[in-house]
Amino acid sequence: MTEPGPRSPSGFRRLRERELHAGHVITLVEGEFETPDGEVISRDIVRHPGAVCVVPVDGDDVVLVRQYRAAVEKDLLEIPAGKRDVVDEPPVLTARRELAEEVGLRADEMVPLATFYNSVGFSDEYSHVFLATGLHPVPLDRQGPEEAHMTIERVPLDEVAAAVSAGRIVDAKTIIGLLAALRHLGR
Repeated sequence: MTEPGPRSPSGFRRLRERELHAGHVITLVEGEFETPDGEVISRDIVRHPGAVCVVPVDGDDVVLVRQYRAAVEKDLLEIPAGKRDVVDEPPVLTARRELAEEVGLRADEMVPLATFYNSVGFSDEYSHVFLATGLHPVPLDRQGPEEAHMTIERVPLDEVAAAVSAGRIVDAKTIIGLLAALRHLGR
C-alpha cells in the first residue's frame, strides 16, 4: 500500500494503491482515488519502468526492425526500442545499448526528439525518443526470443509518411519517432 498523494490541479488525489501482480516487465496495481467531489473511485494501473526508442537514420534510409508482438499476435515494423531496466541509467545510454543490441549499430550522434506517455488511460510508461546518426556496425546482442527472430529492414525516408498513412507502420512509438525525425531533418 502507498501513502496518499497530493491533490492534482483539477482536484483528484491518489488515496492508496495495492499491488495485484508483479511481472517480468510490468506491475499491475489497483489504485483508489478521490475525485474533486469527494467520490472514491478505483482504477487498474500498469506500472512500467519506462522505455527508450531510437530512429536510426543511415543516409536516406531509416533502419527498422520487424518483430513479433504477442499482445497483438503480429509481426510489426518498428524503430529499435527497449525498456529502461537499468536503475538510474540515463535514457541516452539505454538508447545506445538498445541500438547496438537490436540492430548492431553505434551512433556518433544521438539527438533527443520527443518524450511521451504511451497509454495514459491505464499505464505510467514514459518513453524517450532519440535520432541516431553517424552509424557504424557493432556486434548484435539480442535479448529474448522475439529479438532473436526479428529482422532488420531499411525504409527510404521519402517512403515513411506513405507507410504510416497506408497502415504498413502501425506502432505508436514508431509513428511518433519517425514523424519527429522527419520534422527534425526538414523532410
